[in-house]
Amino acid sequence: MRKFFASLLAASLGSLMLLGATFTASAAETQPLVSVSWLKEHINDKNLLVLDIRSAIDGGGAKAYEEAHIPGAVHSDYDKAGWRVTRNDVPFMLPTVAELEKLIGDLGIDETTHVVVVPAGVNFTDFGSAARTYWTLKVVGVNNVSILDGGVAAWKAAGLPVENGVKKPSPTIFTATLNSKLLSKVDDVKKVETAKNATLIDARPASFFEGKEKAPGAKAYGHIPGAVSLDSASFYDAHANKLKPRADLVSLASNLPQGPAVAYCNTGHWAATDWFVLHELLGRQDVSLYDGSMVEWTADATRPVASSRTKWDDLKKALGLGS
Repeated sequence: MRKFFASLLAASLGSLMLLGATFTASAAETQPLVSVSWLKEHINDKNLLVLDIRSAIDGGGAKAYEEAHIPGAVHSDYDKAGWRVTRNDVPFMLPTVAELEKLIGDLGIDETTHVVVVPAGVNFTDFGSAARTYWTLKVVGVNNVSILDGGVAAWKAAGLPVENGVKKPSPTIFTATLNSKLLSKVDDVKKVETAKNATLIDARPASFFEGKEKAPGAKAYGHIPGAVSLDSASFYDAHANKLKPRADLVSLASNLPQGPAVAYCNTGHWAATDWFVLHELLGRQDVSLYDGSMVEWTADATRPVASSRTKWDDLKKALGLGS
């Protein structure tokens, strides 16, 4: 009897150890930001898909992908493939669930796939492409997503092999499960602006926030009243072309009020970086992204806008000396 219980205990401990190892591996596989060395080690994992999203935004696109990409990576042009769509005359909005199911499924991604999103790795706007793609995948229920820290540039800088040509994906059926907590719509932002029950985070450069310049698609200069400015570029190390170390990210975010927050910019691109840092890296689970951002907000002239713009700014614009 004693031998029986000893065997049972050993088997139970073995199971627990296996469960622990599985949990550890799973946790490692779903880190929001992964290094080049991590990808090198895991590139042949069964359910891993490397998604190269280079586009005209970073000076690349399909041609750059064909010339040299991470082995096995499939390409989906962030700017052209349908990751953002025009709806109600507002560009760069989140596609419908049906549109995303087709886009994602056609890439060979399903609910169990671990997707590693790979930007070019050239600037903070390029990182925004990766963050917006990452957020989109999360919104529709692809839970295992990572971004390659430093992108293609870091992979090449490490002296790792690349391949040319085109790898055709193997389409599959993807069924979305919408995570609405990650998405704020214009009506949600209206309530925040009125009730002040959350923090609005403006991810644009200060010149946009203050109303000194605006995006071509925006109808007014300035920011949503009550918003605080946190430029997405401040999270990025321009020299290394990577996000800054965690301690720096924590410091940059330390002045933000606690509680719910909504990140926005002009079109939900730069804001995706703020969302990624706050929600995914710093664990603020009550942060969402407003994809319509200032272009949608200012499309209706009755929505309020705060601005520091002066008549002198308008005169400089008229004289061709400013925005």
